[in-house]
Amino acid sequence: MKSIDTLRFGGQDVLPLIEGGKGVSVSTGVSAGHWAAAGGIGTISAVNADSYDQDGNPVPQIYHGRTRRERQQELIRYAIDGGIAQAKIAHDISGGKGRINVNILWEMGGAEEVIIGILEGAPGLVHGVTCGAGMPYRLSDIAVRFGIPYYPIVSSGRAFNALWRRAYSKAPELLGGVVYEDPWRAGGHNGLSNTENPLSPEDPYPRVLELRRVMRNYGLGETPIIMAGGVWHLEEWQDWIGNPELGPIAFQFGTRPLLTQESPIPNAWKRRLLTLKKGDVYLNRFSPTGFYSSAVKNSFLNDLRDRSERQVPYSQESGDGYEASYGVGARKREVFVPAGDRPRIAEWEAAGFTEALRTPDDTLVFVTPESAREILADQTACMGCLSQCRFSNWMQKEPYTTGQKADPRSFCIQKTLQTISHIPPGADDDVIMDHNLMFGGTNAWRFGTDPFYANGFVPTVGQLVERILTGR
Repeated sequence: MKSIDTLRFGGQDVLPLIEGGKGVSVSTGVSAGHWAAAGGIGTISAVNADSYDQDGNPVPQIYHGRTRRERQQELIRYAIDGGIAQAKIAHDISGGKGRINVNILWEMGGAEEVIIGILEGAPGLVHGVTCGAGMPYRLSDIAVRFGIPYYPIVSSGRAFNALWRRAYSKAPELLGGVVYEDPWRAGGHNGLSNTENPLSPEDPYPRVLELRRVMRNYGLGETPIIMAGGVWHLEEWQDWIGNPELGPIAFQFGTRPLLTQESPIPNAWKRRLLTLKKGDVYLNRFSPTGFYSSAVKNSFLNDLRDRSERQVPYSQESGDGYEASYGVGARKREVFVPAGDRPRIAEWEAAGFTEALRTPDDTLVFVTPESAREILADQTACMGCLSQCRFSNWMQKEPYTTGQKADPRSFCIQKTLQTISHIPPGADDDVIMDHNLMFGGTNAWRFGTDPFYANGFVPTVGQLVERILTGR
């Protein structure tokens, strides 16, 4: 195994090992602070981070606004307060070692307000801003305003080229690094384009080499590229380390920090990670963001998959293959479906899936009355956590709607992520895990085969970093 030399980030030489940002109370100040204390770069998430009352208890994110816009303003305030709180925790734990970055999703509702609010409220405590999930053109403007490095997340050289030409060329001195997040291997939301096959992962080396070629064209040959997605053992990446073709390379770990003593995720989640098998994490298209996302297969995802399979096209008018009349909703408003689909509909109704919900694609999905009530209630309670949401049809700019029908084939991502990370006292945590979204990288199954985790061993962050430095 090649030795891992330090790289310069934010004016300090640190280990080129970065904790990947994971939103909604997963990448906290505790985990980030310990990662930085171990000599690397810790990352706090600005996506609905927890803030605390005077007794140290998390402040429940309860929304009182009557409109979605009012509730979004509450969400932004929660996110700012939480990000400031987590930055202070990370700073105190790190003891001045390493670096602390903050991660934000550009497609989060109020992303700019949130990151600006955190940087204003935690001066000197954050050393860099990482941002992906969209095209964060204004990230460099924010970095210039606060004089800190910025780290865009991209999945191709083409994406970086667009960002550079439009915005980043104006602030090259603050570009701390470029995160290449592999769209097939990373956990959470992934940047697969319409031309890329989700079932055919590409070798990341040529893609990163192309990114470096683009960067060299702009004089960025020594700006680090941070490889993210699918990184487990560094000995599997030896050919990347010290490779003159690639230039300076750092590695980001998103999945492995989930299973540490400092990781804030519930113990049931940690137990589940140790039991995963290859294939238990897969890419899906159910997210209200419209992006592919990588998550653990469980009842939650199975329900979304089955829901989409109980789907038929419909028309407001009879004809052109739509000849069978069908009544939708409490008033049984007449629509028309293909005659060949009537037997399937009858089977679904006999099984209890009696409620037909319209989708933006002129289809009907069939769900139970209980599911229909929950879907409609969640859509009504939308708090604008995304800049655009296909589940609720929210858009944060006037007229505050996408103009599309709300999509019942998706889900309220804020609700499920808050639920899985804040299990109420007395609840069955295994049931909660099974019925909510559990993000994970495609390598998460390796927890069960890696000898480091034998007999259910859960390391500290420091022990994990030491292990990674051995190549393993």
